[in-house]
Amino acid sequence: MHGSSGVFKLLVCTVVPFCLAACAGSRPAPKNEAALSAQQLVAVEVEQAPVENIDLTAKAPADLWQRMRNGFAMPDLNTPSAQEKTAWYAARPEYLKRSFERARPFLFAIVEEIEKRGMPTELALLPLVESAYNPRAVSPAQAAGMWQFIPATGKRYNLKQDWWRDERRDVMASTNAALDYLQTLYNQFGDWHLALAAYNWGEGAVQRAIDRAKAKGEPTDYASLKMPAETAGYVPKLQAIKNIVMNPALQSAALPDVPNETYLATVARNRDMDVSVAAALAEMPVEEFTALNPAHNRPVIPGGINAVIVLPADKVATFKQNLEARDKPLSSWQAYLVKAGEKLEAIAAKFGIDLAALRTANGIGPRQRVISGHLLVPRGKDTALTELPAEISEPALENEARVVRSTYVTHKGDTLAGIANKHKVSVADVKRWNPALGNTVTAGQKLSVETLVVDRTPATKGNARGNTKYAKAKVAPKHGKKVVKVARR
Repeated sequence: MHGSSGVFKLLVCTVVPFCLAACAGSRPAPKNEAALSAQQLVAVEVEQAPVENIDLTAKAPADLWQRMRNGFAMPDLNTPSAQEKTAWYAARPEYLKRSFERARPFLFAIVEEIEKRGMPTELALLPLVESAYNPRAVSPAQAAGMWQFIPATGKRYNLKQDWWRDERRDVMASTNAALDYLQTLYNQFGDWHLALAAYNWGEGAVQRAIDRAKAKGEPTDYASLKMPAETAGYVPKLQAIKNIVMNPALQSAALPDVPNETYLATVARNRDMDVSVAAALAEMPVEEFTALNPAHNRPVIPGGINAVIVLPADKVATFKQNLEARDKPLSSWQAYLVKAGEKLEAIAAKFGIDLAALRTANGIGPRQRVISGHLLVPRGKDTALTELPAEISEPALENEARVVRSTYVTHKGDTLAGIANKHKVSVADVKRWNPALGNTVTAGQKLSVETLVVDRTPATKGNARGNTKYAKAKVAPKHGKKVVKVARR
């Protein structure tokens, strides 16, 4: 309704007794009273005060930070540690600025996914605690990505890690995995602070700390549990960032402008494509493209079922138009089977590529030599290779792992938490594998348990296109031998 001022006619009761009689009930008025009332009801002109515009629809906030604030749902942690951490972050505005600038392309998509699940939007701030929103961050414990998954937990939550890519660095894949994990932890502990502690310390460790506190009759809330210093400071760090986002002016902090609108989109593809070619088709710098697609280990992105690349939403049409018009190969690379005794120098010369570039493309260190297996090489001497993206880096080298289902027979004194900890899984996992299971176990019960088993014997067979499940190469460093994956589809 639009505001306006003006004059309108209103019937006004000028006789108080009539008004009181009308309000008193249904008693009929005497004839003389009714006549008097009818005579003294007069129309008078009243000046109407201006009325402000009234919006009857709820509008989404234009600013993503406000949308995030609207979804804050965790209890505040008002402790000296949280206050100390707030002061620490507030005193480092450049650090916060760099971190939030890295987050800018992904924040909307992360908040969207959190809201879809009905989870607290504080979780969108957790990657700042974990990695300063850096999808290429790697910890000394080999935790990788914005959400810092270790290899085993990443595989447990279906994040692929192979020679071609490491989905722990894929922002949306790792976000979905992290939210799955956090929801599982919340379901186990029924408390977001404890769930976050378990995300940092491990669910088994948190459960043992709770059990110890219960045995001593002590409180089992996050602030009261005995934990390592890192875990004890983990939720206070998140609370500190929440404090700054909630009221940046109070903390003398500045947040970058992040519109509450879609920024990213995905494009499906079914053919191999060089990273540099994909960036060129989208008409964007390679560095910007790799920042949005940080999971790739190689200069070529393999095509296949469900293969996608991430682009700014306003670049999708450009990418598709340029792809349709392109009459050149999409990839300059191919797989090559190394012959026995063949040296890298000879292979580099054969395909007209610099030795250092060949090593970089295949993640082979300067002191390693290839014995057998597959390598990524140019498609031919005449192929015009673009410069390798600086962000393409050697992947984490680790043995293959598989899930094995086994049966565990419970013993006297067993608890669900103890069984879960023994098998390095969560209580929620055990319940999921055993739907009929309650909250307790008795001796002699048979439970299905899944265990992650590392296969240390490499598979060495495969053709030049890498059509077998695994294709690995033996790489010998200067002192001793080491098995390294070099190809997998």
